[in-house]
Amino acid sequence: WSWGSRSALSWPFSSGSPAVRARASCDSLQCIAACFVTQHLLHLAESPGPLVCSPSCQLTCRRVALLRCSRNDVLVLTPWLAPIVWEGTFNTDILNEQFRLRNTTIGLTRTEGGDRELFLQTAEKHFMVGHRVTYYVFTDRPAAVPRVPLGEGRRVVVLEVLGGPRWQDVSMQRMAVISRFCEQRFLREVDYLVCADVDMKFRDHVGVEILSPLFGTLHPSFYGAARKDFTYERRPRSQAHIPRDQGDFYYMGALFGGSVAEVHRLTSACHQAMAIDQANGIEAVWHDESHLNRYLLDHKPTKVLSPEYLWDQQLLGWPRVMKKLRFVAVPKNHQDIRAT
Repeated sequence: WSWGSRSALSWPFSSGSPAVRARASCDSLQCIAACFVTQHLLHLAESPGPLVCSPSCQLTCRRVALLRCSRNDVLVLTPWLAPIVWEGTFNTDILNEQFRLRNTTIGLTRTEGGDRELFLQTAEKHFMVGHRVTYYVFTDRPAAVPRVPLGEGRRVVVLEVLGGPRWQDVSMQRMAVISRFCEQRFLREVDYLVCADVDMKFRDHVGVEILSPLFGTLHPSFYGAARKDFTYERRPRSQAHIPRDQGDFYYMGALFGGSVAEVHRLTSACHQAMAIDQANGIEAVWHDESHLNRYLLDHKPTKVLSPEYLWDQQLLGWPRVMKKLRFVAVPKNHQDIRAT
């Protein structure tokens, strides 16, 4: 039932570090490439007066220097030339106009548990504002899903699923559930799918700048860690196994997405890998997140979201490099959750 309107690398971040200055310098090829790609994709050029982006898009944009670095304190490009999205690396007005011209519809999935009302209320305030959105709420208790006032073109669809005895079971079932509903309805109903976890809320703007064929989000606890410290699954018996000399970034399972077709491929592959592990009597160390990291190592995301999009202020505070905290954890007892 539904309601609503139907209209490899790691890096340090301390600005005083010589390594950071070398990596972040505008003189580096990587930074120049990042600036070029970012500005070129936004159709910007140095010219006097307003610029019309294309004949079909009457959006005018301000004059911007073509090769000026938007951020020089963080990594803004992966080695495979995928943008890493930080505040200051995109133009919201231009992107909003481009996606409105396509009449884009975004689906947001949310697994069972946590404060659904808080999640939906904050999503209405900050998530894809001005765009068509369908919230897909997975639950084994449909009657418990609260009714939240929705904006035009936004609706909630409640999808009944079986619960699990442990949070780990619910987490791992998510891949199978998303894969199944991709086939049954998501492919027909939305253009992009954003998959979010429980116990999270939106705190600031999360918009179309995140959309891409396939995106993952950097884990906030590991964005400054060395690759050897990533908590990948290290046991070769598991389908999620990543050797110690491999790996790009460590992605968190609480926020990923892309086109529905790509999300279907990702969730189907992870579900199949978990089924093989189960048949072999092994469970990956971080469950579906371990399998997500294996998949994104083999299938590079076309966009990577910075830790602005997945942060735990209770554990990590608010470092200066984070200009905004956009999607944040609801305070909880992490030790109690991990022990259950």
